Amino acid sequence: MKSSLSVLRLVALLEGLSLIALVFVAMPLKYYWEMPSAVKIVGMAHGVLFILYVINLLLVHLKLKWEMGKTLGAFAAAWIPFGTFYADKKWFRVK
Repeated sequence: MKSSLSVLRLVALLEGLSLIALVFVAMPLKYYWEMPSAVKIVGMAHGVLFILYVINLLLVHLKLKWEMGKTLGAFAAAWIPFGTFYADKKWFRVK
């Protein structure tokens, strides 16, 4: 059980960092410095990490029998920059 949360925490960290890189680095590079390749590269990485995050979140939900509200909150956090860091602190740490 603890390893499932460890994997989720790692994927959440990577997904959160990729969202921050996409929004605060790649998007400005695309629109201000006309470098669309930054969004293609970072966007693809972020998409893969987002899918891994959702799959791992579902696995943890099923294994640990989380309440639906907790799982939906963790899912919603993935859509907000810095949201997965909040989810990690609030829900993913083993107490």
